[in-house]
Amino acid sequence: MPHASPDRPASARRTSPPTPPQAATPMAFVQAIVRAYAQRGLSPDQALRTAQIAPESVQDSRQRITALQMELLSGAAMQELDDEALGWFERRLPWGSYGMLARASISAPTLGVALKRWCRHHGLIASDLLLHTSEQGSRASITLQERRELGAQREFCLVSVLRNIHGLACWLIDSRLPLLQAQFPFAAPPHASVYPLLFPGPVQFEVEQARIDFDARYLHMPLRRDEAALQQMLQRALPLTVLQYRRDRLLVQRVRQLLVSQPQETQSAEALAHWLHISPRTLHRQLKEEGATLQALKDEVRRDRATELLLRTHKPIKQVAEAAGFRNEKSFIRAFRDWTGHSPAEFRRQPDPA
Repeated sequence: MPHASPDRPASARRTSPPTPPQAATPMAFVQAIVRAYAQRGLSPDQALRTAQIAPESVQDSRQRITALQMELLSGAAMQELDDEALGWFERRLPWGSYGMLARASISAPTLGVALKRWCRHHGLIASDLLLHTSEQGSRASITLQERRELGAQREFCLVSVLRNIHGLACWLIDSRLPLLQAQFPFAAPPHASVYPLLFPGPVQFEVEQARIDFDARYLHMPLRRDEAALQQMLQRALPLTVLQYRRDRLLVQRVRQLLVSQPQETQSAEALAHWLHISPRTLHRQLKEEGATLQALKDEVRRDRATELLLRTHKPIKQVAEAAGFRNEKSFIRAFRDWTGHSPAEFRRQPDPA
């Protein structure tokens, strides 16, 4: 289900009161669930009470609810309507349908295989949408193809399906899976400001098809969940789409790649964090959890670049220093000597190890 749940910093002191949950989920998604009840000729009042949402507030599109309220409302509605799709599709998806898709994917050797199974099986239970995974170069995509008019439920449907599969992918590999881009085939809604919380990364509207893009290397990661973990997850599956995983198992590789491909634009932690769509604090914390530091990665990339230029070209030392990301030749010579025990000139005079 599409909940918005941004990262919240921990309290600086233990005596500080806890930060209250942020009400960020737009009322438009509540209205979509109310419409699902209307399609069945049923009342949503009990579900609204369960989520502590005043019925009179539902029509006020300016209001927001918390992720927990959305979870409670969605869970109650799915069971009362016996429809995990909440009115998106021509046929209901009985309670347990999405759990069945997850179970069919859990034995896959890699995330890519698991997502292909999930997409294929989703088409068997709901023909209204076709989901497709693809890989082109360093970019992977999950695309939704609409096979019929989804009407008033269109936005809620497309957002929910993409949030569900993204959340499941994160859970399967027990990792953050940062998005390179999210796209939607409708105009930016009045609550468009919530989309970067739902889909962290660049968001684009008015395109041909709904899709999310991410680093293709995640497709080749092995699954880290088993049947026992699946059974436990299915007892409370809805939070999958709001769970902010602390760990990104490809972060070190992604940082190293950016340092190599964008050396001038990633010299500071702030600039690098901007490319990764996280905060500098989160960047440093996650690297530490992976046993790495930004400075060590910078040094590694600079050393490899300098070594290659010294051995493979005849560039002057000053130009090598600039190409390796140093502001002046003196600091480069000092750093290179720390790395190798030799000055750049001495290193260049050594026999080529290749």
